[in-house]
Amino acid sequence: MTFGKLFYTILLIVIPGLACGEGKVVNTPYQPQKVVYDFYFDHPQKINSALYWLRSLINTLGEDPYSFSPEALKIKVVIHGTEIVTVTKKNYPKYRDAVDRMRYYAGMGVEFKVCGLAARDYGYQARDFQDFIQIVPSAMTELVHWQNQGYALIAPVVTEKRFSIEEIR
Repeated sequence: MTFGKLFYTILLIVIPGLACGEGKVVNTPYQPQKVVYDFYFDHPQKINSALYWLRSLINTLGEDPYSFSPEALKIKVVIHGTEIVTVTKKNYPKYRDAVDRMRYYAGMGVEFKVCGLAARDYGYQARDFQDFIQIVPSAMTELVHWQNQGYALIAPVVTEKRFSIEEIR
């Protein structure tokens, strides 16, 4: 057998063996985190998907091996897109699930802030919003403020789902 054939034979035996390994679970040594979420969506219903971004952070850090209490996490959500309509009292029946989830997170210490400029554009006043909502002067200045205080910025990208998990797996 020539060297070339021997080399290719060895590759055919070794490479599949290497590909049969498995992934490794890594528990990154996270610390309590400070995060400001930027919610700005082109459709109010997208807030439901964005709230899963919150859940992913809170649940991961609240469970083993981290087990941080909700008070250890500093989380702000700045709302200034079409989803602003979801947190008004009059729209509660239409967005009940999202509002109830936000109220639950607010009870854990998450602060939900609505842009005062956007509220004015929509014709809303403070009395129009749910009781856990804080109205701030401007979404932009609020986002900059919290980033200057050391908060990481997360801006959820919520796209339209085209395929089921089963179709692409």
